Amino acid sequence: MPVITNIEDLRVLAHKRVPRMFYDYADSGSWTEGTYRANSSDFARIQLRQRVAVDMSNRSTATTMVGQPVAMPVALAPVGLTGMQHADGEILAAKAARDFGVPFTLSTMSICSIEDIAEHTGAPFWFQLYMMRDRQAMAQMIERARAARCSALVLTLDLQVIGQRHKDLKNGLTAPPKPTVRNLLNLMTKPRWCWGMAQTKRHCFGNLVGHVKGVSDMRSLSAWTNEQFDPTLSWADVAWVKERWGGKLILKGIMETVDAELAAQHGADAIVVSNHGGRQLDGAPSSIAVLPEIVQAVGGKTEIWLDSGIRSGQDVLKARALGAQGVMIGRAFVYGLGAMGQAGVTKALQIIHKELDVTMAFCGKTRIDDVDGSILR
Repeated sequence: MPVITNIEDLRVLAHKRVPRMFYDYADSGSWTEGTYRANSSDFARIQLRQRVAVDMSNRSTATTMVGQPVAMPVALAPVGLTGMQHADGEILAAKAARDFGVPFTLSTMSICSIEDIAEHTGAPFWFQLYMMRDRQAMAQMIERARAARCSALVLTLDLQVIGQRHKDLKNGLTAPPKPTVRNLLNLMTKPRWCWGMAQTKRHCFGNLVGHVKGVSDMRSLSAWTNEQFDPTLSWADVAWVKERWGGKLILKGIMETVDAELAAQHGADAIVVSNHGGRQLDGAPSSIAVLPEIVQAVGGKTEIWLDSGIRSGQDVLKARALGAQGVMIGRAFVYGLGAMGQAGVTKALQIIHKELDVTMAFCGKTRIDDVDGSILR
């Protein structure tokens, strides 16, 4: 086993162990992938101020996200098909998050169901919802999330239509994979993955199959989303979800100040500045590039988080310095899951926490709640 010291090490190991179509699904963007790359490269251009002769003892990264105590300002983002990165992947990731003390968000497009997560973790988690044409199915999903004691609902706003993701199209992405010659040859090189999948019954979209009218054996992600995701999504629909849910509501996919203002006006408990990891509108700016203007526009009216491009604890600190209350990580924990299952997600969280803690110390801060723009050059 190689020595794992950073998220990139986990990515390399996941690439070796996860079938091509599912690795590519997680580690790719839309079109030219320009926005996908900018999400990370723009972080690298932000410089930190190193301070010396400052008492660095008694440091704490603990804070809150929508009132929930967290070990660090990081939540696991909703990622579709996580259970295809590793058998029972959503359950394993939720357990790792619970044990570490950070929130886990279950995607609508997960392999393990809402009920699976509730049964195997015994702790509150967050549920992510897409606006679907079938409002009855949406209402039922909200009720299922409430019954599972989900402590917040994350409504994703930036996927009314699906971005053109070339690798997914070329790989013929399905869950489970179709038994083509190309897929079978690739699976032969992933024995650990195959063995794990043989031990579980969870191979399809657990939140949808058997719950959404007309969906009995859904295999194609893109076909179903094109059929069911509602392109007419409006702020009136956001109000409908908020009223029906009645609990903490987080709106994800905000990239412009006008939308941030509208989100705050519609009672969002938090907004997530996010371009969907560069998987939707290629050519949009990075999330970190637009964060400061959104903080200036709605800071104080609602919590502001950042998603897309986080690959280290330093990235978390930079986002915090630019005004984000917290961040959501997707690929970083998915790499860990594909590499080593639950232990890999734990390792990813440990890496990010260590980098956050040490970098905060070098910048002369001992409490994450004291971090501000003064640590940046």
